[in-house]
Amino acid sequence: MAIHGDVVIGIDIGTTSTKAVVFDGRGKVLASHAVDYPIIQPHPGFAEQDPDELFAAVVQAVGAVTIRHGIRPAQVKAMGLSAAMHSIMALDESGRPLTRLLIWADNRSVAQTERLLKEQNGLAIYRRTGTPIHPMSPLSKLLWLKEEQPDVFQRARRFVSVKDYVLYRLYGDYVADHSMASATGLFRLDTLDWDEEALALVGIRREQLPQLVPATHIMTGMRREWAEKMGVASDVPVVIGASDGVLANVGVGAVLPGEAAITIGTSGAVRTIAAAPTTDEKGRTFCYALTPGYWVVGGPTNNGGILLRWLRDEFGAQEREVAKKLGIDPYDLLTKYAERVPPGAEGLVFLPFLSGERAPHWNANARGTFFGLGLHHKREHFIRAVMEGVCFSILSVALAIRDVTGPMTEIRVSGGFAKSPFWRQMLSDMLGKPLIVPQTHEASALGAAAVALYALGELPSLETVKTWIDTTARHEPKEEHTLIYAELFDLYARLYERLKEEFNIIAAFQRRNGEKRSKTKSV
Repeated sequence: MAIHGDVVIGIDIGTTSTKAVVFDGRGKVLASHAVDYPIIQPHPGFAEQDPDELFAAVVQAVGAVTIRHGIRPAQVKAMGLSAAMHSIMALDESGRPLTRLLIWADNRSVAQTERLLKEQNGLAIYRRTGTPIHPMSPLSKLLWLKEEQPDVFQRARRFVSVKDYVLYRLYGDYVADHSMASATGLFRLDTLDWDEEALALVGIRREQLPQLVPATHIMTGMRREWAEKMGVASDVPVVIGASDGVLANVGVGAVLPGEAAITIGTSGAVRTIAAAPTTDEKGRTFCYALTPGYWVVGGPTNNGGILLRWLRDEFGAQEREVAKKLGIDPYDLLTKYAERVPPGAEGLVFLPFLSGERAPHWNANARGTFFGLGLHHKREHFIRAVMEGVCFSILSVALAIRDVTGPMTEIRVSGGFAKSPFWRQMLSDMLGKPLIVPQTHEASALGAAAVALYALGELPSLETVKTWIDTTARHEPKEEHTLIYAELFDLYARLYERLKEEFNIIAAFQRRNGEKRSKTKSV
């Protein structure tokens, strides 16, 4: 069906796919198209992607949505960009990749991170930059590259994120918005500039990094080849936008201090708005820029919906077959099984650290653990325990944020998990607070579109977005369930503290044996 009238396109470059979402001037979704791509994991702890594959996905996603819906170039008022944080790659003097894109889930720089924390006053770096010291951080990844691949590091002319690379391919310019830059560990919150101490520590020069611009920076003059493939005019205003996390807050309408957004997609995050840069004395939370007067304080978890995918792929062959015969989504069937089990999974507690953990622990060595397992536990208990484990991790982040910014006055939820009423209710029970479910599930793309309109002067403020968003559901916590979860969360927190040294031991064992297998395969 052809779309008529002016539109704005939000482009969300995510971990597993890029989405191009078409909105009207009041944030209504008119059309969307997604292009998937894989995460490359050549060794344990590595997580990489092909940057040219991601760039092609951007071009393909926008082209597909404009062509399929008959959107003419003159209709596209603007495009706004959102991208996943913490990616980094090296380019040569011709702008060609010397490495793949090292993404947020890459944990190879554990040793460098530990050294930063113990020997380089990592907490002080965090307080200046707002980025916790963790292998996800480009700061740690660059140290790893410098030490483990010095020839590549020396040849590198530029170091860029995925969004920086996409913009370079589209325009030939190296630019980075304050929001993406504030997630690198190389950017000062107080000056909105690269941090000279961090650059000296890594051994790079500021000219090796992109030029810094605000999220409202407008780019025009796209290379004609790419404009034609995307079905847009080469002079269409492209607003550089921000990171996917801070834009998700805009996209769900959580844009005032005290209002929180919880997103659970592949990973998860809790974020709230602050009027000024705010960091945590214990280093548990991040602080990233959005636009002047809007700072996002929060914490990400590594382990969200990816854990249900793991269950489905590795242990759910039976469920996949049953779901196929019934014509339903396998995830819906897994959820139905979990609903058979009472809150607390009859004493089966899951620490959901299959990919290490970020907030509030920032421990890449943390590992997944089932505790309390008995003969009475069945498949459905494991499914429920995994879903509850994800919610426990969200609760631990929410409590850390509360310590930094104060109580959360309103909580809005988005991401793939928000499609499940059962999982939403579980989280409300866990937090002991009401949850609001906005109509949109494309929060980051909507946030990118809103910032684009704001940059063009067509929105008086980002708070206007709240008037766009209808509420589709509201969940009130069930007190009896909240009491159960409070008891089990206390156990969950104690288990983590008591297992920290054991996590280090098993993680070292896994890395050692993973390296042996890799060497054996290469012989």
